Amino acid sequence: MRRYPRPIGCNSTSRPQFPYRKLNICTFATDQGVSGWGYCGFEEEEIRAFVGRQVSDLISLESGTVLEARSIDIALHDLAGKILGLPVWKMLGGTQNTIPIYTGAVYFDELDGEGNDGGGGEPVLDSCAYYAEAGHTHFKLKIGRGHQWMDRSEGDQRDIEITRLVRERFPDAGILVDANDGYEPDGFIRYLEAVADCNLYWIEEPFAETADGLQKLRAAVQKLSPDTLVADGEDRNGRLQDPLGHFGKWQADHIDELFELCQTGLLDVILPDVGAMGFTAWRSIMPRLIDINAQGSPHAWSEPFKSWYAAQIGCAYGNVPIIEGVPGSVDGVNDSNYIVKDGILTLPEQPGFGMDLID
Repeated sequence: MRRYPRPIGCNSTSRPQFPYRKLNICTFATDQGVSGWGYCGFEEEEIRAFVGRQVSDLISLESGTVLEARSIDIALHDLAGKILGLPVWKMLGGTQNTIPIYTGAVYFDELDGEGNDGGGGEPVLDSCAYYAEAGHTHFKLKIGRGHQWMDRSEGDQRDIEITRLVRERFPDAGILVDANDGYEPDGFIRYLEAVADCNLYWIEEPFAETADGLQKLRAAVQKLSPDTLVADGEDRNGRLQDPLGHFGKWQADHIDELFELCQTGLLDVILPDVGAMGFTAWRSIMPRLIDINAQGSPHAWSEPFKSWYAAQIGCAYGNVPIIEGVPGSVDGVNDSNYIVKDGILTLPEQPGFGMDLID
């Protein structure tokens, strides 16, 4: 069971999230007594089909998990690391085990579950302060209140006010903003103009990505906040790959489009989910991103240990500027070897993913 330590409110498109949720994991053991486990969204019958198979038939160090076994991708990487006695990040060639992390849990905390306005930015500031106490110095703020919860102009103004309040209260913080496609290009550029002096670390999913919209945004960023990164690609925009392909639930042509947006300088960072796209898929795209001088940051919401999987990718390839931190715990999982302090995550040296299952 996944549990959040405090309420998670609305974002531009969804209501508050439940503080707990049942999760599926799968475990495998070799005939030599080595075991691995991982987050898994598949049925037990499908998983059992791999019992008795050779590990070497299912995963290789060079290319990851074979397509037929992508349903157990995470568990196989954990198992491989434990067989080799190496943490996954080091098994994949990484040389350092630290990476910047932000908290992704700062939502519309002043609005209730129906979007009714409690007024003011103090609830958001309280949320930031809570996560600062937990070791975070980088905050991702959800914006886009005018998409459905508030009048457009009032919601946009609230986004501006809260961004500025957080910058005032936390002058040294890295501030990221995520609209979940809750703006149109012109409206978002007006928001950016109003917060240009807040030195945003990155802009995430400001609107449904199009080349025209991103060209307008890039011009505004270069003028107003040239150090700000533009990140996109979390949302599949209704383009579901089912059954899973080489890029999980992302269609290959969608991934190609994201690469083209990076090559043309319209995106800096792409964000497909580490669970829905898959660990091996991320392994396959990272060298391609490096070749075109672009970056990736696997989307990790909503399970705490997805952050740790994303961090293993980041430390393995060195092309992830920052990762998404998901607060909370999962019953039966000891992940205490992952340490967040002063906005930096330190990964464990233990083999595999460095997490233990406990009774």
